[in-house]
Amino acid sequence: MSKFEIDTPIGLRVRCTDMYWEFIVTQKHPVMAGHEKEVEEVLRDPDEIRRSRKDPNVFLFYRGASPRWLCAVTKDQGSGVGFLITTYPTDSIKAGETIWKRSK
Repeated sequence: MSKFEIDTPIGLRVRCTDMYWEFIVTQKHPVMAGHEKEVEEVLRDPDEIRRSRKDPNVFLFYRGASPRWLCAVTKDQGSGVGFLITTYPTDSIKAGETIWKRSK
């Protein structure tokens, strides 16, 4: 069952299943439990999107402001479809190519 499917500003449709969301909030980042709507908002309306330095098909979506950002990490599987790898709060934006930035 799909927890969400979000269209992002870069034309990537990101999905996350209920089962995988449960894995994220119980095993990877328990602090994200109950924050599904914020993650959806990061994907739908980010402040900045960066491409991973290690994998050109991985994108990091950021929303917030220093000192705390919310990051959603996605993988493009091709044909404009991808999935959520993980999500977490962070105090910095990772290095990598900026591919999209909200205009001010």
